[in-house]
Amino acid sequence: MARITVEDCLRRVPNRFILVLMAAARTKQLLKGSKPRVQADNKEVVLALREIAAGKVALLMNKNEKNIGKRDNG
Repeated sequence: MARITVEDCLRRVPNRFILVLMAAARTKQLLKGSKPRVQADNKEVVLALREIAAGKVALLMNKNEKNIGKRDNG
């Protein structure tokens, strides 16, 4: 099976820091027993990156998280 690279994932997630958060969250889900969304015989971290690169995982943010990174000028 071909190697997965960060560049493969950055085609789907434009921010490398968000990519790290997504991969960590998905890895935790897989370790807790979540069903993989792609076929692979890899460790959970690699599997999470494969899912992100394939577009099988999306980032959902709540209202408070949408303001992360914006400056408070008040």
